[in-house]
Amino acid sequence: MTVLIQAETAGPAAAAPPAHPAVGALRLSAFAGHRGTTLPLGPLTLVTGGSGSGKSGVLRAYEVLARLASGAALADAVTDPGSCVPEWAVPDRQGRRGFRIGCAVAGPAGRVRLDLAVQVEPELRIAGERLTLGDVVLMESALRDPARRTVQAAWHTAGSAAVTRAPLPDDRLATALLPLRVAGKTDGQRSVLAAAEQVVLALRSSYACDPQPTRMRAPVPAGSGRLLRGCDNLADVLRRTRAECGTRHALLVEAARAGCAGAVEDVRVEGTSYVEAFLDRGGERKGTPLGRLGDGELRYLALSLALLTGPGVLAVDQVSEVPSALQPLTIVADGFDRGLDRRQRDELLALAARMCARGHIRLLAAVGEDAAGAESAAGASVVDLGRDGERIKRQR
Repeated sequence: MTVLIQAETAGPAAAAPPAHPAVGALRLSAFAGHRGTTLPLGPLTLVTGGSGSGKSGVLRAYEVLARLASGAALADAVTDPGSCVPEWAVPDRQGRRGFRIGCAVAGPAGRVRLDLAVQVEPELRIAGERLTLGDVVLMESALRDPARRTVQAAWHTAGSAAVTRAPLPDDRLATALLPLRVAGKTDGQRSVLAAAEQVVLALRSSYACDPQPTRMRAPVPAGSGRLLRGCDNLADVLRRTRAECGTRHALLVEAARAGCAGAVEDVRVEGTSYVEAFLDRGGERKGTPLGRLGDGELRYLALSLALLTGPGVLAVDQVSEVPSALQPLTIVADGFDRGLDRRQRDELLALAARMCARGHIRLLAAVGEDAAGAESAAGASVVDLGRDGERIKRQR
């Protein structure tokens, strides 16, 4: 099936609420090179297109929302503000320019929509935010007085007063602050809390994975065994997963056997204070240190490990009061197939399809221009940003 990516005023077709909160759409109203589009997101979403088509911008927008939902300050969530402002954005009379992004989250509370406007010039601050459930605006904030470092927020109460108003910081996502500010005494307040918590839970359990082979070759200190964004500590995480979960380790060995050159009998780790990983070649042959593998093989192994593990292993921001089994986990990977040959790419996409189909993870990844290869993954939603502004979405 082939359809145009929905315009911003339209949303994806309604679906039954997922077992736990999930981001069903990402809106780039005005962000980098994107304007007025909504990208539907499924359990496995692959964004493809040529260089300059905006693939990285899609993932960057998602990461901004995820960091803000985790409680990060705006300056920490938007590390390169200038690149987020569209070139075509014209300053208003006060010289203000910025960007607008948002998302829709499906879950037990229903379909909740978050819209966010960020001012970048003349100074970085949140200019406005809206949280909506159906046709009901549950919370809205706006920058009323540029001289004050606050926004004026109002949220649904449905009690003796229709709304509650209060100033909130202009460098934090108001939706993430609502659970600390709303009492939950009325039906309206409980609706606000449920919607806010649904959005925060769906967004904050996000792991950005960008394996850096040059950092993965040397022995590393034994540590917590939580995989960092650049996978620098791959050997330490392999040590932990090998000791704690034989099933997942066996699956990783299968993946290594399918995607690495030569025979692979095992993936083992040696050392105590410093650890180093090896591919066990079997028999009397000496194992091959991971440091001797090619960049593509190292990226392939790191991404396979990320797909096979969970929030207890990946360096993600967990919600302590929610059991791990109920927390959604979205892996965000730019250049997912970078440096991989066709065999490695196909094996990795097949592994991603299996894990996403089980509900183990969700994956939002940018892949190369070869959309035909991306479509080989069963169940993948492929968003093709295309050439010359053509935007097409395909569902396999």
